Amino acid sequence: MFLFCKTTQIIISALLVVLVLIQSKSAGLTSGLKGSFNMYRSLRGVEKGVFVLTIILGVFLVLNSIAIVLLS
Repeated sequence: MFLFCKTTQIIISALLVVLVLIQSKSAGLTSGLKGSFNMYRSLRGVEKGVFVLTIILGVFLVLNSIAIVLLS
């Protein structure tokens, strides 16, 4: 069980890094547009899905970290 938790921790961490990098790239691309249009833009479609998935994986990462500490 301990080995499974550690492997899961690595996988979740890698996925979380990828999702954060995807979000920062899109924020960089749209930041120029936000400044010129001066309007609020909500997250829709894929952007919203990536945002929600990032939050979910962050929660799983914390829970998995707690499980690893309790198992060791």
